[in-house]
Amino acid sequence: MLATVLLEGFHAVKHALRFGADVHPLITTDLAAAVSLAETHAPDLVERFGTATEVDQNHFKLRVGRTHPTGVAGFAEQPDLPFDRNAPVVLLDNPRNLGNFGAAIRVAAGLDAGGVISTGDVDPWHPNVLRGSAGLHFALPVARVTNLDFAGELIAFDADGDLLKGPIPDDAVLAFGSERHGISDEVRAKASRIVRLPMRERVSSYNLTTSVAMGLYHWAIHRAS
Repeated sequence: MLATVLLEGFHAVKHALRFGADVHPLITTDLAAAVSLAETHAPDLVERFGTATEVDQNHFKLRVGRTHPTGVAGFAEQPDLPFDRNAPVVLLDNPRNLGNFGAAIRVAAGLDAGGVISTGDVDPWHPNVLRGSAGLHFALPVARVTNLDFAGELIAFDADGDLLKGPIPDDAVLAFGSERHGISDEVRAKASRIVRLPMRERVSSYNLTTSVAMGLYHWAIHRAS
């Protein structure tokens, strides 16, 4: 049975709704303000936000665990989406920072990746990861894996690799390590190639989300050319 997840904030709810989530209940501390926000930021969802249940601050904090600047939250069942092997899948190798984890999912959704998988003990559906993705977990498959047995070329990104050049196969798996430890020995051993992103001398590293964005953009721009 799939778990029910918390969507904190207007934008998380907005994205979940746009990608087919059945958000119920959808609650707000100010119905008029939520509808007004929808009118300016999500006119396609004005009617749906208009059906939200208005609650007081105490009820909101009881359900969500804290207040939120937009006064909007919702609950939805975690989707079971198929992986698209016509676009690279992003592998986050033992990510530790929950906010960066979520932001990487957001970037992957924006660049139309085939999905995001992760290793390690961090739940990719943790509320803080969901917050970082602004609800875009619902736009593509997101899952934790326990092994690296999957189809497609495994391309690992590491500062010691060769400069990334040329196209990336559509069915590739792009592996990114944690910002502190980099890619694991297991990923390094299984990778068909290890590549690096362009970086100015004496700059030590990129943020995880930036690396994912640059890797996927490289795929997208070469695919379009």
